[in-house]
Amino acid sequence: MSFLLQPWPWWLSGILIGLMVPLLYLLVGRGFGISSSLRHIGSACLPNSSLDYLSGYNWRDHRWNLVFAAGIIVGGFLASNWLSATPVEFLPAAYYSTGGAIRLLLGGVLVGFGTRYAGGCTSGHAITGISNLNWPSLVATCFFFVGGLLVTWGLGSLIF
Repeated sequence: MSFLLQPWPWWLSGILIGLMVPLLYLLVGRGFGISSSLRHIGSACLPNSSLDYLSGYNWRDHRWNLVFAAGIIVGGFLASNWLSATPVEFLPAAYYSTGGAIRLLLGGVLVGFGTRYAGGCTSGHAITGISNLNWPSLVATCFFFVGGLLVTWGLGSLIF
């Protein structure tokens, strides 16, 4: 039980995440990616939307993705509440303020925009795209890292 309560080595977690790609292809016939879940939810909740992006989309063909997304949420909750030796903080204290909420909202909008603009999220490009030897996914993943480094070591210190 103590093995489950400690953080797992990065290499073991990486192997397990990497095995998700072939398992999803074998079991469901689909690639791993999570960013399209918002479109599925929007299409299910607003079937008569004036946006063709939502109304002309058959979300039922992608129900498996919604179950997968729910599993990620439930798994994260279970791991942080019952499989952790120390309590896991939901957000650092700095984000429980108006400025922190604005930064989170702005970051979410930028990530959402970038995800749609790049044709997928970091997980979809870095895990599935590179596994499928997609050149655009490799380029996107490189620039995800470049952007993260620029914000972390440069722009981030000016903003935050």
